[in-house]
Amino acid sequence: MSEVFDAVAPLLGEHAEIEAALADPEVHADAARARRLGRRYAELGRVVAAYEEWRRASGDATAAAELAQQDEAFAEELPDLEAAATLATDRLRRVLVPQDPDDARDVLLEIRAGEGGEESALFAADLLRMYQRYAERRGWRGEVLEGTQSDLGGYKDVTLAIKARGAVQDPAEGVWAHLKYEGGVHRVQRVPVTESQGRIHTSAAGVVVLPEVEDAAEVAIDPNDLRIDVYRSSGPGGQSVNTTDSAVRITHLPSGLVVSCQNEKSQLQNKEQALRILRARLLAVQQEEAAAAASDLRRSQVRTVDRSERIRTYNFPENRIADHRTGYKAYNLDQVLSGDLDPVLRSAIEADEAARLAQAGGLP
Repeated sequence: MSEVFDAVAPLLGEHAEIEAALADPEVHADAARARRLGRRYAELGRVVAAYEEWRRASGDATAAAELAQQDEAFAEELPDLEAAATLATDRLRRVLVPQDPDDARDVLLEIRAGEGGEESALFAADLLRMYQRYAERRGWRGEVLEGTQSDLGGYKDVTLAIKARGAVQDPAEGVWAHLKYEGGVHRVQRVPVTESQGRIHTSAAGVVVLPEVEDAAEVAIDPNDLRIDVYRSSGPGGQSVNTTDSAVRITHLPSGLVVSCQNEKSQLQNKEQALRILRARLLAVQQEEAAAAASDLRRSQVRTVDRSERIRTYNFPENRIADHRTGYKAYNLDQVLSGDLDPVLRSAIEADEAARLAQAGGLP
């Protein structure tokens, strides 16, 4: 028991300190700080609850083992008590594994058509609707920030912001906690609308998931590092949809990142949206650089639309969805595309937890 207490004691102390801080009205004068403390308090609350459960279960099992030597009635209860102690130990071990600090963040989803031309663009639109419907099911808000449509109504590229309604107290319920696994190449197998012979084609679309920056000060951008160009927005096939120079393209000179926005009617609104996307991309770059030495799992997120790097296949003829990372497979593709993503995402969350547990094998 001393090994367990040594691992948990600092976290119990931190939980008590944050509890005292949250009772101080001055802390809530700084909304960003109060939000960070609230999330950390909720995260540590899971540790405190698991520790108390483990302590009770372990104590009961130990006491029953001692009493069983004198009373057979306790010997009969011992297997159940030991099983409960084992379950409590496993739960404590799980919550002691460090969590992703971004789990409570909102996200930006960038969906890009890849191989397959118009069919790929149409599939990108299907993925957009899937994520929008999933967000609705979760009670989140979805907002298209920028998109370039194809001639048949698909998307060559589109950026979707998904935000939780209100403050997220439990990071495990955050938007990033669920959607961070969606980054990669999504492959579709179906008969395209442009196919006259009824042949099944395979195409792909890429998804990049970015944690959204909560406070502009979190990612400092020097205005002198930006080149801002304005131009007239256009629709599918280059058709002009605006007679004023409202579209904005921002180039971040140090990194070479380029963001264009034309969906909004005013130049100022498009500039704000472009900066919002740019901050998220810069944050992702910073995090990837910091994580490189630690072999963070986020580095595996695919950034190119290459079939060899696919994470999931959507097979329309068989109504089949298959995740190639976790082995998940189901024959309810129609329901998944209607937003029923939870079982698919759960397989990724469980695989991630298993990997982190394996890395943290030294925990009690």
